[in-house]
Amino acid sequence: MDKSSTQEKSSPIIVGLDIGTTKICAIVGRRSKNGKIEILGIGKAESAGVTRGMVSNIDKTVQGITQAVEIAGAQSNVEIRVVNVGIAGQHIKSLQHRGLITRRDLNSEISRKDIEKLIEDMYNLVMPPGEEIIHVLPQEFTVDNEPGIKDPIGMAGVRLEANFHIISGQVTAIKNIVKCVNKAHLESQELILEPLASSESVLSDEEKEAGVVLVDIGGGTTDVAIFHEGIIRHTAVIPFGGNSVTEDIREGCSVMRNIAEQLKVRFGSALADENKENEIVCVPGLRGRDSKEISVKNLAYVIQARMEEIIEHIYYEIKSSGYEKKLIAGIVITGGGAQLKHLPQLVEYVTGLDCRVGYPNEHLAKNEVLPKNIYEELQSPTFATGIGLLIKGIQKNEYDSVPQSAPAQAKIEKQKYTSEEKRFGLFGKLIETSKRFIKDDINDEDFLK
Repeated sequence: MDKSSTQEKSSPIIVGLDIGTTKICAIVGRRSKNGKIEILGIGKAESAGVTRGMVSNIDKTVQGITQAVEIAGAQSNVEIRVVNVGIAGQHIKSLQHRGLITRRDLNSEISRKDIEKLIEDMYNLVMPPGEEIIHVLPQEFTVDNEPGIKDPIGMAGVRLEANFHIISGQVTAIKNIVKCVNKAHLESQELILEPLASSESVLSDEEKEAGVVLVDIGGGTTDVAIFHEGIIRHTAVIPFGGNSVTEDIREGCSVMRNIAEQLKVRFGSALADENKENEIVCVPGLRGRDSKEISVKNLAYVIQARMEEIIEHIYYEIKSSGYEKKLIAGIVITGGGAQLKHLPQLVEYVTGLDCRVGYPNEHLAKNEVLPKNIYEELQSPTFATGIGLLIKGIQKNEYDSVPQSAPAQAKIEKQKYTSEEKRFGLFGKLIETSKRFIKDDINDEDFLK
């Protein structure tokens, strides 16, 4: 774990590394005294070796990671060795499974160790060839046939069961990411699914409880995570993102890719009807050729067609999850693609669910270390995954630092039984209590009469 000599033991410095399709981003931070996340440094580099969330060129990816980590390390004055890495891509799959253990020690309460054993058993599931389990996420627990328990720690019980949401990925894709991190002379502390990370930075506990869909629109992929009653219920990765829109503009408007990206960012809109007919953008021609005029409305038609396709994919995932009618908080969109003008309106129109843009600023502490422009840039949806990876890393560190014997909630003190209570059980306890009450009201002689 990275710690600077001046830091207290209670707030170790953690690093989140987002290896995206458009950018590689390293964010250094720690938990501040008021419980918020304090960002100490951020490094960005162009991502030339990642396609649709998967590593396609090892050397270029390693180069990008090294560059981003060096910038973040210099800015935060921390030597970065360990990172929490995000993973996405079309290869990600999720499934539901049920597990159980029978506890032998009947006198002790259910502890964190029992839950960890249950989770460990899930990692031993036989997966299809070439697949590996990334996350095992407990949903509801059942203690001695009593269902719907969210946190069984501290309870008494023999048979402990749980429903699990299991996320798996391709072994080769996972190995390639780890290889890139190791080649950059770093160690990966945790491999975290990117929509899980993004959800930590942009969703509130109330939204997760009410039912919400997180949609992270990145460059190469669109990640979906559905929460209900505070528990993750469904995850999916759609192999389209902001780059698909850029490619459509490049072909539809016959311009260079970098010009297409600029058109999307500066003049792009997800609703063609919101643009005027007479708005024209002038694009410089290639090497002595005449400049080209492009209608902003036509540009919006190209963008809208692709965004509708992506939203249809999202809506299919919502319907197949079975939670379509239980999403009170609707949809929260984040990621670089969420900055597209009129996108929330288009999402509401296609799905019929409420929609808002998720910004990762509510978890951030006010920062006096970073320059003002960098701190403001951090509050953009583009950095939702990076900040989420950092939060996940901090949570994992705090969880590991809690002693094994201590329950997650307050320690439950064991009741001390008197010899009478041991002999007679609850009946003996009631007799003793009634005697005490009688003696308080009347004296012994009256009681004997």
